[in-house]
Amino acid sequence: MKVCAAELTDKERMKTLDALYTAAGSMRGRNAAKLFLRDLLTESERIMCGRRIIIARKLLIGATYEDIQQELRVGVDTIRRIHRWLSDQMPGYENAIKGMEQEFEKREKRSEAQKRWKTLKRKYPLHFLLFPGISK
Repeated sequence: MKVCAAELTDKERMKTLDALYTAAGSMRGRNAAKLFLRDLLTESERIMCGRRIIIARKLLIGATYEDIQQELRVGVDTIRRIHRWLSDQMPGYENAIKGMEQEFEKREKRSEAQKRWKTLKRKYPLHFLLFPGISK
């Protein structure tokens, strides 16, 4: 049942958007957000939103329209619309991308620590046999 946003009264629009924002804001952790978005949006909608975030991220690091267009096979209008949202001082994309960058840094550090740990286990296997409690 598709409803045109223009057909809703201001009160109905506010109530609907408040429900969405409250539900999204109540999610704690990546897994909960993943399940929520998976249940809320179709796969196509999730991919479309993810691609918008990737485009915004590339624009923020200085990629050209042509580079983004070639890499993601996306139209110039889409890139331009996202660029306009970014330049209209709407902090939603920037805040999300800052959070993403922090998460990616955490993952990278965790991955490096796991690699170092595996190297130690390979280099000193008997040590880990003598002290099994320190094995991860």
